[in-house]
Amino acid sequence: MEITDYLRILRKRGWIMIVVALVAAASAYGFSKLQTPVYSATVKLSVVPARATDWGSSNSLKDLLRNYAEIIRTHTMAAEVIDRAQLDMDTSTFLSKLFVSPDSSTFTLALEARDTDPEVAMAMVDSMAGVFGENRDQWNQQQDKRDRIEVKMLDSVYNLGYAQYSPKTTINTLAGGLFGLLIGLLVIFFLEWLEMDVIRSSEDIERAIEVTVLGAIPPVTGDAALPSGEKRRQLVPGLRGTN
Repeated sequence: MEITDYLRILRKRGWIMIVVALVAAASAYGFSKLQTPVYSATVKLSVVPARATDWGSSNSLKDLLRNYAEIIRTHTMAAEVIDRAQLDMDTSTFLSKLFVSPDSSTFTLALEARDTDPEVAMAMVDSMAGVFGENRDQWNQQQDKRDRIEVKMLDSVYNLGYAQYSPKTTINTLAGGLFGLLIGLLVIFFLEWLEMDVIRSSEDIERAIEVTVLGAIPPVTGDAALPSGEKRRQLVPGLRGTN
């Protein structure tokens, strides 16, 4: 098919794509609005060794960051945070809402909590950061000053605030519209495929046999279709033809 054929199809059935895209976008928008919003709160912990200039200490800390992430996500730590923040949830629920991302390039731990209540999400990460920091301080008291690792919060979660994690209404609506366009396009080409062998005009004939149509015989109906002077034979009800 040539580009002109595609343009012809779009002119003829393009409205189908538009309607399907609008319906899909409206459905995605409505579905997003029906969902319960989930909010996210994040804090970052700076984890720096006492001998920051020592290559061996810095290199070892990169491995320790992953260990710290596992410590934070233990039921023991979760239980202490729940008790301190007076949260109405068990440790399994708490851990399912808490996410820890160690970054060895910046020596930081990012703590993120997600909940339908933004205040709960902020309380979760703020209390976890405090509990983990106190845990590391106790550990440091038993170590030589040169082997200690300082853990501190870079910014308070109450200064950073929170953000809506889901649903992403705008993104969902755009995605629904694009998906609708694709479905509409498939419907159009399916309909064209069904009518591929149907000839309705001289243009259809030219496309089928690739020969220019020079003329066409107009259709005739009724008595005009009979030769001049000859009329249609009519039968009288109740009579049969005789010799």
